[in-house]
Amino acid sequence: MSPERFARINALLDRRQPDLTLCLESVHKNHNLSALIRTADAVGLHEVHAIWFDRKGKIKGGTAMGSQQWVKVNHHDSTTDAIAQLKQEGKQVLVTHLSATAVDFRQVDYTQPTAIIFGQEKHGVSEQALELADHHVVIPMVGMAQSLNVSVAAAAILYEAQRQRENAGMYERPQLSAAERHRVLFEGGHPIFAKICRRKKLPYPELDAQGQIVADDAWWQAVRTN
Repeated sequence: MSPERFARINALLDRRQPDLTLCLESVHKNHNLSALIRTADAVGLHEVHAIWFDRKGKIKGGTAMGSQQWVKVNHHDSTTDAIAQLKQEGKQVLVTHLSATAVDFRQVDYTQPTAIIFGQEKHGVSEQALELADHHVVIPMVGMAQSLNVSVAAAAILYEAQRQRENAGMYERPQLSAAERHRVLFEGGHPIFAKICRRKKLPYPELDAQGQIVADDAWWQAVRTN
């Protein structure tokens, strides 16, 4: 890994927002998934959650433009389990839905730990998500259309969250744990060795100040052994 790449990845990780995330409930069209991941990366999300009712999807290339390499996707089999985990992490759970209690999405405090749920393209969010969410939010619309494409809606809300967090100085305070930072640095800077480590169940070695691998002879021998 070049010193320039090492510095660039470190700068990216300094601005990651691990307590802000998306939760995608059976969003299945690849162009939407790719666009959502690309926006998540652009705003500084470190991970997103995906709920699959009938299959486990995979974020492919296309409009993701490589962003899927930098945004971790956590997979869930049920809405209940996903929301339970998000709330256990201390996040307020929002869902976009026009209800009697819904508020303009810009009135929410996104400097708080937050998860935003978006539903399947055709049917929207499930009744479970609506019942378990802490707040319903709406994106005001004055045209004939009654809803936005899921990736467009997510972008609107995420950039409001980014604006609030930028004003609060949250992008100036590195928030990732040392272990998670090391994982991303190693996988992003040494992808071939990372793949070998995962296959052989070897720990990721340390990196020096320039991003180069620091490992003993035993580790190198284990890597080279078929």
